[in-house]
Order: sequence, then C-alpha cells, then structure tokens
Amino acid sequence: MRNFLSLLVLALLWGPSFFFIKIAVSEIPPFTLVLGRVGIAAGLLYLLLRWQGQRFPKFGPFWGHFAVIGFFSNALPFTLFNWSELHISSALASILNGTTPLFTLVLAHFFVADDRMTPLKSVGALVGFGGLILLIGPALLAGVHATTLGLLAATAAAFSYGVALVYVRKNLRGLPPLVGPTAQLLAATIYVAPLALIVDRPFSRALPSWEAIGAVLFLAVLGTGLAFVLYYRLIEHTSATFVSMVTYLVPVVGLALGVFILHERPGWNAYAGCALILLGVMIVNGVFGLARRRITAGLGVKP
Repeated sequence: MRNFLSLLVLALLWGPSFFFIKIAVSEIPPFTLVLGRVGIAAGLLYLLLRWQGQRFPKFGPFWGHFAVIGFFSNALPFTLFNWSELHISSALASILNGTTPLFTLVLAHFFVADDRMTPLKSVGALVGFGGLILLIGPALLAGVHATTLGLLAATAAAFSYGVALVYVRKNLRGLPPLVGPTAQLLAATIYVAPLALIVDRPFSRALPSWEAIGAVLFLAVLGTGLAFVLYYRLIEHTSATFVSMVTYLVPVVGLALGVFILHERPGWNAYAGCALILLGVMIVNGVFGLARRRITAGLGVKP
C-alpha cells in the first residue's frame, strides 16, 4: 500500500507537467526549456545534498551510468516532449506518455532478472492501457490537432522513459538519497546546455512572460527535482514495470482535480477508465496475488 500511495504522489507531481510544458514552450524554445527545467532542479538538489553532508562518488563507473540515465531519462525525452507539444496537444502528449508501461514491460523482461514478463503483469499493463484509451478516447475522437512527427516524437519519448526505468532498476540501486537524482539531472544539464546556447540562442530572444517563467519553475522544482527523488525511492523498492504505471495514473489525477476542485461532471467513460487504470496498477503490483496468499495462509492451506 505504501508503494501504491507513493506512486499516486508521483502522479500528482508529474500530472500537470504536460499542461505547463504547453504554456512554457509557446515562448521558450525546446532545448532552452529543458535546460531551465533540469538546470534549476539539479542546482536545488545539489545544494540540498551538500547541506545534508553527502558527496558524489569519485569519477568512474558511477558517472558512466549517469551519463546514460541523464540522457534517456531527461535530456532526450524532455526535448522530444517539448518539441512534440509544438505540434500536438498536451492531452495527446500525456496519452502517448501512457505507452511507457508497455515498453517497460517488454524491456524489463529481457534485461532485468527479477522483473520478468508474466501473464499477470501483461494483463495488468493491457488493462491499464485499455482504461487509458477509454478515459480519453472520446476527446480524441472529437478531433485533436496533431502531426505525424509530433506523434512519433512523443512515442519515442515514452520509449526513452522505458529504457531509463529498466536501466536504473538494473544498475543504480543502493545509492545514498539525493545522489542519484542529482547526478542524473546534472548529466542532463551538461547534455542540453550547449544545444540550448547554439541552437536556440536564448540570449537573442525577448524575455518570456511571468506565466512561462512560472511554468518552468513548477516543472523544475516539483515536476523534476522532487519527483525524481521520489522516483528513485520507488525504484529502490519496486519493479521498473510497477513504477512505469505512474503514466497511467497521470490522467486519473487530472480527472480527480477536475471533479473535486473545478466541479466538473465527466461522463461514464471517465469513471470506467479510471477504474480500469487502478485495476491494472493493482494487478501489476501483485495486490490480488498477495491477498490470495494471505487468505490461503489464514485458512491453513498451502498455496
């Protein structure tokens, strides 16, 4: 249950990200937006890390791992999603982000010894994806502006997240708190800084509005810094496939906020879709298998 609640908190942090990306990217070019997001987050986490008396390990395999994870978890997918939202809606980008568990399920089966694909996990991932389609299907059918390249960019970003989840689960467990997310974001900053300066030339552009600056701050502080600290804690105690299910919960968070804060009245499909998503997450997390074992143990029957 604790892991499930942590996954919900992570969804709350990541849920509004696509909305804020849409606001920011209308004024801030993609590489510069990534640089602001990961650079601010890396700086804040580094200050917190040093305040707690922690240090990075010396140069060696540690930094090789984070050169990989900084690319696949931040630099590449953040850039692809930023660029994609110049050509597709934020809602559609978040939907394509929901394909991450499917990519992760397959990749983890081949590369992580203790996260093999099982019939139950496959069913859970497909049930969750079915709930995602049911939740947002009517909105898609109503007409969504999109381009093929925008769709491909968002899908490639979701695949990149799947690679990152599997790589972290396989190679980067057991690190002190804050070291992992800080090193990852620092590596991503090093990747995108020259691209932002050379390609986007932000110093030649007008200053963005306060709305765009506020969107960047949300993305950096909550949607990146705090979110990746929680992400590393989750990946330490659960499987890559389970953590990837957070992308199914993102639209559920959006629906809940709309109902309880904006007093919206969604259709039956929204509630049915959310129910399927939550069911899929519970299946992948083994909730029903655990309940069955407890009942069996209580009855004194060997499973």
